[in-house]
Amino acid sequence: MTQKPLVLVSTDVKDIDGYTWHAAPVTYISALAGQAAVMPLLVPSLGASADLESAIACCDGVLLTGSRSNVHPPLYGEEASEKHEPFDRDRDATTFPLAKLALEKGVPLFAICRGHQELNVILGGTIAGEIQEQEGRMDHRAPQSTDNDERFRIAHPVRTCVGGMLHDILGTEEVRVNSLHRQAIDKLAPGLEVEATAEDGTIEATSVKGAKAFAMSVQWHPEYWAGSDDVSRKLFEAFGDACRKYRAARMLRD
Repeated sequence: MTQKPLVLVSTDVKDIDGYTWHAAPVTYISALAGQAAVMPLLVPSLGASADLESAIACCDGVLLTGSRSNVHPPLYGEEASEKHEPFDRDRDATTFPLAKLALEKGVPLFAICRGHQELNVILGGTIAGEIQEQEGRMDHRAPQSTDNDERFRIAHPVRTCVGGMLHDILGTEEVRVNSLHRQAIDKLAPGLEVEATAEDGTIEATSVKGAKAFAMSVQWHPEYWAGSDDVSRKLFEAFGDACRKYRAARMLRD
């Protein structure tokens, strides 16, 4: 029986019930196992003590999840302050080298929300905070609600760049997405191409220039509606296909 591709999933470090947890939301796990048809494996955020080389060597994809925490500002040349919080330094210390290894070795990489911002910083870009306070910018934050269906509801349109990777996957110039962020890409990393923008100019998706395999990021949360929304489903299916292609080549090498 053909084995499914193995996909490494980033984790957040959280204090819950008196324990420190390395965790990822079930929505990412379900979308990977379901629509992408891969086997997700959580990577503990152990920073420098994590043997990421060994992990990458036996996997077929990497997913960087979204999170309430933000990339630590000194990583993109700013001083940290309360307005940038919350942080997760252990996650930063793990996802940055993990993503770099994936790009170096041509392992498919899909980065979502915080992951989208991480990828930009990793490749030399910067992050803007509280973008809803900037003139001409929309409020991209989630609705105030305890109902996650409401918080993750489809909120606004984005335009894909014709001829780009995202446009090829979705087959259309405009799609509607959800929106749950207060930070966004400011200076675009030189190694990234813009794949989609919101009406206010916010960079909503990127791809890595000259990548050896699938290497894409989105600012929104396709994992939440992957089972019912065509745009979300197509993204995870495309990532899953890239992971299967990589696995087939890896099995031949091994």
